Amino acid sequence: MSRPVRLGLTGSIGMGKSTTAKMFAELGCDVWDADAAVHRLYGPGGAAVPGMQALHPEAVIDGAVSRDRLKQWIAADPDALKRIEALVHPLVAADRAGFLAQSRAKVVVFDIPLLFENGTEREMDAVAVVSAPAEVQRARVLARPGMTEATFDMILSRQMPDDEKRRRADYVIETVDIDTARAQVRAVIDDLEASHA
Repeated sequence: MSRPVRLGLTGSIGMGKSTTAKMFAELGCDVWDADAAVHRLYGPGGAAVPGMQALHPEAVIDGAVSRDRLKQWIAADPDALKRIEALVHPLVAADRAGFLAQSRAKVVVFDIPLLFENGTEREMDAVAVVSAPAEVQRARVLARPGMTEATFDMILSRQMPDDEKRRRADYVIETVDIDTARAQVRAVIDDLEASHA
């Protein structure tokens, strides 16, 4: 069997990426989730725990990395984020490579929120961006428990603007309604399978 087609799936907060990733899975794709991989690496026995223990012992509680402690460290130390990323990014890349090596699907989807920001799009055969109008995005995000305008604006400031992502993507999946999104997901899979047959 030839190797699977690697599709990077990305999109800013509130654009419907998780729902879209589920659609790809329902249609037979294997889906690797970057956030879930980090949770595994940070969890008890996770590959990131020993390195984090050496880097910043206060961040490890009961054998797992505490995201709250990491946030406190990042807030207090301007170099913390760079040091955390230097430890975690290679582990995430190894997790991603292991997933790809195990996959038997024709299309493997890599759900990566900061795909362009981290340069990971270079490892993909194609990129799909999940998108919705700004007012829909804002309404979705502000409906989340505990979300504030200030937090939303801070998250947006760290993400590449949606119009830039759309420009750089091979496919754009509009998520205003489920049926349209599902049809676009099916079309992306069909196109990838046909062009990489």
